[in-house]
Amino acid sequence: MRDLTDTTITEAVISTVREAKDARLAAILEALVRHAHDFVRETGLTEQEWARGMDFLTRTGQKCTPTRQEFILLSDVLGITMLVDALGNRRAAESTQNSVLGPFFRDDRPQAADGSDISAGLPGTPFFFEGLVTDDHGAPVANAGVDVWHSDADGHYDVDVPGLSDPAMRALLRTDGEGRFRFRSIRPSSYPIPDDGPVGEMMRATGRSVMRPAHLHVMIAAEGFQRVTTMLFPADDLYLDQDPVFGVKQSLVTDYASHPAGMGPYGTRTDEPYTLLRHTFVLEPGRSAHDPRPS
Repeated sequence: MRDLTDTTITEAVISTVREAKDARLAAILEALVRHAHDFVRETGLTEQEWARGMDFLTRTGQKCTPTRQEFILLSDVLGITMLVDALGNRRAAESTQNSVLGPFFRDDRPQAADGSDISAGLPGTPFFFEGLVTDDHGAPVANAGVDVWHSDADGHYDVDVPGLSDPAMRALLRTDGEGRFRFRSIRPSSYPIPDDGPVGEMMRATGRSVMRPAHLHVMIAAEGFQRVTTMLFPADDLYLDQDPVFGVKQSLVTDYASHPAGMGPYGTRTDEPYTLLRHTFVLEPGRSAHDPRPS
């Protein structure tokens, strides 16, 4: 362990983790050390650059709160979150594809009856959703737990709406005997990721857009099927090809159809134009899932 050089230090460090009782932990730490050391050598990292990097990571941790996770945001914009998701959720082409969970899921969402208005009276374009959940043979999946959540017309989730204390624009629904579920809300909007912290500094330094395309989050869990965590994006959104968290998949881009004012779905009359979105979700058989919640 003495007189280590830039070419021998890597193996010396790796030798200290190989005997870990957890073989998986040892393998991960070995790969981490090897790739991190190779990164330093490849870039010729200077002491000043190393110090700036440590400061960036320190401030990233300091920005985290119970309602904001700057490290997850950093993982998102570096594509790591989506890469982990892609490796862990390989799906058949006909099945609904996964996407990132995002930071705005809440366990304290209310349960809602079929066809409920979950907007909490917030202003925006009326938004109607009609969903169908099936297996990979087209048979309906009954009693599936379906979590939905989305932003308001200004791109804010309920946790960021001033003066709003109760959950809004989110709910846990159940599919009926035909695999169907419905709800009413307001149309979600595109929005910027939080850019007032270290991640925002990095985005500006690299000239990247911070705008996420509008989307509806949907997470579905049913006994005997793999859980799916996904999003649905409007086909006409301006930011589909510059999503800073790399979450857009072509199969998740769909038609947010606009309709004139009048009699809308569920026998509901609207005094302004509304949006209707219909979508079928196809689940793959697999390990039984419980009600949706982050893993």
